[in-house]
Amino acid sequence: MNDPVLEKPATATSLHPLEQLAATNPDAEIWWDSSPLIYPSWKQETLAKAPEGERAAWDEQLTRFYDDATIQREGTMGFRGVTTNPPLSLQAIKLAPEMWAAEIKSIAAKNPGLDYEGVYWAMYLDLVKKGADAIRPVFDKSGGKYGFLSGQVDPRFVRDGDKMLAQGLTIAAQGENVMVKLPGSKEGYEVLEELTARGISTNNTTSFTVPQYMRCMAAVSAGLYRAKAAGVDLSKWRSVITHMSARLGELSDWKTEAKARGIELTLPEIRDGEEAVLKRAYHYGKKVGHPSKMLQCSMRVEKDERTGKTVSRHIQDFAGSDMVYTCPPGYIAGLMTAGLEPFDPHAINREPNKASIEKLMKLPSFRAAYEFDGMTPDQFAHFGAFKATETEFAAATRQTVDFVRMTLES
Repeated sequence: MNDPVLEKPATATSLHPLEQLAATNPDAEIWWDSSPLIYPSWKQETLAKAPEGERAAWDEQLTRFYDDATIQREGTMGFRGVTTNPPLSLQAIKLAPEMWAAEIKSIAAKNPGLDYEGVYWAMYLDLVKKGADAIRPVFDKSGGKYGFLSGQVDPRFVRDGDKMLAQGLTIAAQGENVMVKLPGSKEGYEVLEELTARGISTNNTTSFTVPQYMRCMAAVSAGLYRAKAAGVDLSKWRSVITHMSARLGELSDWKTEAKARGIELTLPEIRDGEEAVLKRAYHYGKKVGHPSKMLQCSMRVEKDERTGKTVSRHIQDFAGSDMVYTCPPGYIAGLMTAGLEPFDPHAINREPNKASIEKLMKLPSFRAAYEFDGMTPDQFAHFGAFKATETEFAAATRQTVDFVRMTLES
């Protein structure tokens, strides 16, 4: 695939920071973390806020990332994939409520036996299909390497394997370039193995810890073994394992446990811990030659308390890696004015701060996240960051179902 992110710009200074990051490893991938359907309107809103004299440069950068005309004509885009989740899907609906209200009424009219939940699910599948269709030329041109869109099973059923399997199969049926997003629960990994055995691409979400990543790799390996034994076509199969970066440090129990022990925990130390967890999983995967790629999301732009500089350590600490970075609209816009220092192409091989890790190892929930045997699969769904994210995603799903209800009752 000809990647315009790496080929079009003439100078490094004209590149978006994410393009500069991708340039540190030709196999690094920048993905869009929202529905492709909202990109054109978001782009115009972002350009309207561009500093004086920078609008043209911003326009070029954002067009290189995603341009409908280029995708349809050439089958290329700067983004190499797309992820969605319930809050982002809800955002897409809120940006075009009239369009989706009409879609809801159409679905209900064609399927009079469906209840509100049934209409919601049909609408969600349509959202997945429309997004996948929008980037399908990229999938076709790259031979199935790029151009995937992730559709997520209902987060209200993270412990219901039968329900997730049924939903995963219907999500996968929306397009050859659809990747099924499954939670990092015990049951989620069981379903992930089953889908892999059927040659279906997967994205492991609500995952934060080394034990979860080890279990995911084992599930993928077992599924691939079964698939190969059954002669399943794996030529366009992919697997990514999501590390929800800032959610790990901000939503787990690290701060609470530190306070209870009289330990002062700074934000840089929390970021050191997040870095250590992901690097441990990343380097393990590379050591054993595992086919899944680590994917990073939940990234932040912030002031470094140690240096006073604006940083985004969730990308700066991993420059030079071949991992995937899936970026929501606000993060992409935030990087455009961040003024980050040039990326160190060897950052992925830097050791995390040893003093910070020594301090964090005093916390049970950090040990659970960092140690290879820190948790058993039965404990995954009870980990603090998992529970908090599950609650948020389930709430967004309920709000979307309520949008369906209000539309049909109006």
